[in-house]
Amino acid sequence: MKKFFGLLSIMVLMCACAAQGDKKSTADDQNLEKITVKYATGFSVRDSADVRLVDVGKRDHFALVYDDDAVVPEGYVKVKVPIERTICMTSLQLSNFTILDAHDVVKGITSTKNLFNEDIKARVKDGRIVKIGMEGEFDPEVVMAANPDVIFISPSKRGGYDAIKEIGITLVPHLGYKELDPLGQAEWIKFIGMFIGKEKEASEVFDGIEKRYNELKEKAAKVEQRPTVTSGEMHYGNWHAVGGKNYLAQIFRDAGADYVINDDETSGEDLEFEKMYALSANADYWRILNSYVGDFSYEALKASEPRNALFKPFKEKKVIYCNMKQTPYYEKAPVMPDVLLKDFVAIFHPELVEKDYQPTFYRLLQ
Repeated sequence: MKKFFGLLSIMVLMCACAAQGDKKSTADDQNLEKITVKYATGFSVRDSADVRLVDVGKRDHFALVYDDDAVVPEGYVKVKVPIERTICMTSLQLSNFTILDAHDVVKGITSTKNLFNEDIKARVKDGRIVKIGMEGEFDPEVVMAANPDVIFISPSKRGGYDAIKEIGITLVPHLGYKELDPLGQAEWIKFIGMFIGKEKEASEVFDGIEKRYNELKEKAAKVEQRPTVTSGEMHYGNWHAVGGKNYLAQIFRDAGADYVINDDETSGEDLEFEKMYALSANADYWRILNSYVGDFSYEALKASEPRNALFKPFKEKKVIYCNMKQTPYYEKAPVMPDVLLKDFVAIFHPELVEKDYQPTFYRLLQ
């Protein structure tokens, strides 16, 4: 009998230990994957026990928790993670979900205009993703039907978020568009990863992007001849010029070229033609991104503004071009700065890439 009770005691003790072990394992499973923000300036992360504090800009603060009963600091909006349903307002936001293979989480978008992704279009067609309307004209009933846990918004857009706020859904600003460093913009992959429970995958994806980008950047930094490049074109009487601090200007520099407004301290401004011509007339290359129905050409560029023919890159056929009607630029470029960089390096310094390299976004206009 003593042996029996002794054996029973041991079994009870083992079960108790196992239960404690299982409990500890579950807690460990809830420990948040560490996130290190290296380039992005629009968000920061601090971990405290099982609560992750995420600051977006200077005004928005979120506490990401696994447990609804978790206590969060004052001034922080509690968000239960991982979220299972959300709405994206921009292609830039959508690119984060695409690269993380997380379309299942997206239940609403604003529009399918100029949308290339076949999976997203199929989901819209069969109703798995709904269209909530454009900025300023959202349909609150459709938003409610999508039943999002949070909605990622872009403060740069026209807004119209008041109607959504009244529904009581948490609005989370996505400031990736403000980043001035190409890798900083791509690092918002980690931001989305935290909300959808894919922190590890997001870090791994970003690490690959960072590695490829910096390796090519180091090669381009060693070139002896750096061409000059200008950017943009006339629209409605003004030339929106990328500033010297813009992420695109940084990509030019990282690709071994000098942007004509390298010393400008702004991210962009509208200039008169004469001012831009004075800066750009003798640039070696001219980068243009637009939406053109059909095949864009030098003839079309001249037809839009006859004075365009006066630029050196026009005369020497060194216009670098991307047509958003034919290329999913905003669906992919935000999370592919390494590919974007390679496109430019292939043009500025073709000896640095493989001979059979096929560009993804930009190529010399024929």
